[in-house]
Amino acid sequence: MSDIRIEELVRDGDTSPLSDWLRTTSVLDIVDELTRLDADGIAFAFRLLPRDRALEVFEALEPHDQQQVLDGLRHDRVRSLIEGLDPDDRARLFDEMPAKVVTRLLSQLSPDERALTTVLLGYPEHSAGRLMSPEFISLRASLTAAEAIDKIRRDGLDAETVYALPVLDDQRHLIGITGLRALVLAPPSARVGELMTTDIHQVTTDTDQEVAARLVREVGAIALPVVDSEGRLVGVITVDDALRVLEDEETEDFTLAGGASPLRTPYLSASAFDLAKVRALWLLLLIVAAALTVNVLQVFESTLNEVVTLALFIPLITGTGGNSGSQASTAVIRAMAVGEVRFTDLPRILWREARVGLLLGLMLSAAASIPIGLIFDRELAIVVVLTLILVCTWATTVGSGLPLLARRAGVDPAVVSAPLVTTLVDATALVVYFIIAKLVLGL
Repeated sequence: MSDIRIEELVRDGDTSPLSDWLRTTSVLDIVDELTRLDADGIAFAFRLLPRDRALEVFEALEPHDQQQVLDGLRHDRVRSLIEGLDPDDRARLFDEMPAKVVTRLLSQLSPDERALTTVLLGYPEHSAGRLMSPEFISLRASLTAAEAIDKIRRDGLDAETVYALPVLDDQRHLIGITGLRALVLAPPSARVGELMTTDIHQVTTDTDQEVAARLVREVGAIALPVVDSEGRLVGVITVDDALRVLEDEETEDFTLAGGASPLRTPYLSASAFDLAKVRALWLLLLIVAAALTVNVLQVFESTLNEVVTLALFIPLITGTGGNSGSQASTAVIRAMAVGEVRFTDLPRILWREARVGLLLGLMLSAAASIPIGLIFDRELAIVVVLTLILVCTWATTVGSGLPLLARRAGVDPAVVSAPLVTTLVDATALVVYFIIAKLVLGL
């Protein structure tokens, strides 16, 4: 069934075929189709889901779509869905909801679920404590493999994962970690202490979510232990939650690099006004920054009047410089994101990118010099060649250094990437271009 057909069924209120489709289609396909509907359509279709599938579909939706579902359901069903969520997923949803609504929904939870959720909401936003799940199975080193498996059978239904199992001492300090595979394959009498590894990767509750998520990916962990300030285990971050954080962070960086604010809602769910709003501010800021270029042209207006041909190469100079700077900026931001470079590497990076820019300038000027010299004249070709060499060197140096300086100043590096680098390089490239023209052409 196509998405157009589903929209028609929802619009016409044709419940029978839609109910059949919702009952027989995979959860991922249902989620994909629901997110293409408007708020009323999502709520209408969700109400037709069998109760045994409703929670599974609800958990797979993004918080924005979950809110739309809740807005269209009866009070008792809302309470059932919220109660059925894992505490970390519930906290994520509550982060996107008004405080009054969160307070009301918290009051409707069972005491145990309310306590777990309140603990998570008490940690700083974007911290590992806010991301972790407090529902996990821990073991003692003295347990046998058979006893550990019995405990997993008994408590595993409510745990976030049973594949990575922390091993604790009597004070709940993390002393090792083992896995379900090791327990199943070991002799029943083997002790957990013999099967665990003490090479543990862990984070604290105040660690940034992105840092924790990248650690999960780097070490290939199924679950990453989270400890409090006293080293006691309080939760685990599972690989699926870590991947979601990385996706969100990369989406934000990609959006900022493109000169817009993060949308925070699915694209198809956003109105035209929402899309314009997140782009308008950045465009206005870039217009202000671009005023530098206009001022430069005013300063060198007499030079342009004497040699009008110089104006023909302004787009070539500024475009090449901006693109070179954006390339360097993007490469450094990516290296920063995956932990390949840090602020102390700034001198090495600047020196490396300056050499890259010089080589790029030599390559591009070699390609441009012959046609410019043949079509126009040799002196103009010399002006363009020297400008390309200097501008490319300057652009790659600036583009590589700004992200590191921004992070040092506490600013998101993506904010100072392509658009800002391009605008800055445009203005300085024109200054270089006209100065070289005055010197070479004797203006």
